[in-house]
Amino acid sequence: MTDQGSRVAIRAGRAFDGRAMIRGGALVLCEGGAIAGMLPGGAPAPDGWPVADFPGATVLPGMIDCHVHLCGDSLEGALERLGGYADDELDAVIEASLRAQLSAGVTAVRDLGDRRGAVLGWRERARELALPAIVASGPPITTARGHCWYMGGEADDLTALRAAVRDRAERGADVVKIMTSGGAMTPGTDVLVCQYTFEQVRLVVEEAHARGLPVTAHAHGLPAVIMAADAGADGIEHCSCVTGHGIDVPGPLLEQLAANRVTVCPTLGRKMTGPLPPAIAEIMRRTGMTWEGRLAMVRELHEAGVVIASGVDAGISPGKPHGFLAGAVGDLVDAGIPSLAALASATSVAAAACGLGDAKGRLQDGYDADLVIVGGDPVADVGALADIRAVYIAGTRVA
Repeated sequence: MTDQGSRVAIRAGRAFDGRAMIRGGALVLCEGGAIAGMLPGGAPAPDGWPVADFPGATVLPGMIDCHVHLCGDSLEGALERLGGYADDELDAVIEASLRAQLSAGVTAVRDLGDRRGAVLGWRERARELALPAIVASGPPITTARGHCWYMGGEADDLTALRAAVRDRAERGADVVKIMTSGGAMTPGTDVLVCQYTFEQVRLVVEEAHARGLPVTAHAHGLPAVIMAADAGADGIEHCSCVTGHGIDVPGPLLEQLAANRVTVCPTLGRKMTGPLPPAIAEIMRRTGMTWEGRLAMVRELHEAGVVIASGVDAGISPGKPHGFLAGAVGDLVDAGIPSLAALASATSVAAAACGLGDAKGRLQDGYDADLVIVGGDPVADVGALADIRAVYIAGTRVA
């Protein structure tokens, strides 16, 4: 880490404040870890403020990946190996994952599935090491031998579900995650089948809300998406709406998601390094789901007014590596979502989804001075998000 002191002015020819572009760029004043002021890009810096100039570049709030698995090393079988790690090995994977995210301009992550709460203990350590801030769920709640059961979150009956929520609250989890459908990465589960009843999911939501915790639901099959929405989940991960004959998003579901301000994280972003994993290829064959169909569905969600936050499902495989959030934002643009909305999905909207909306995701006085500078103009060419020129955590430039 390179310490530039407690005070620095960062000048860039373009600036995205988390919601809109600032005409003429900006001079961002950072002091004591926070944004102390915003001046026009051409303004002189106040006396005593060292300036870091990035001509032709764009300054944005540090990006936020809303769906990661820090325990996953981005290799084949990443999640299935979790049970075999010693504590120090798992710590090494988590730190490497955070550093990969940081190098890609991500300054905060929401971890939605670790091994027996390993990531919960990293929140303070990440701050000390100037790594991305962590919002964490601990192990996802799932059925016996259900999707990601090997993370240690199995709970079946109502008593066990109450205990699972209570355990997460007592351990300081920031969010509760529940697997309402099967998943592609767990043999023996089915993405089209609901893992829980409505009563069970509703109980988890009520118990979590009573403790001040939001709930986000993993849901691929359309019945699971509908169940999660009806049960009052605050967020839906993937939200694939897949059926036995492709993807289908009924109008009433669109209206419900939009009216209730349910945040959907469609977990786009795929790094094409080879053929699809056999499990994914089989699901696509069996259901008729296509990548183009997923993009069309996300566009439909956006046009209906559904809140969309960006997250990759990072760490689970080579196709979903840590540090690939720019790919997920680019996929939103490819889906037909305006670039400003796509950028917001990884900044201000992502911050709100993670419960960080009063401190991160905006270039605004008093917000954390977590910033990323990228080459070019990401509004004109979203690919510029992958051209990282500098990253700042709490106003300090980090390697």
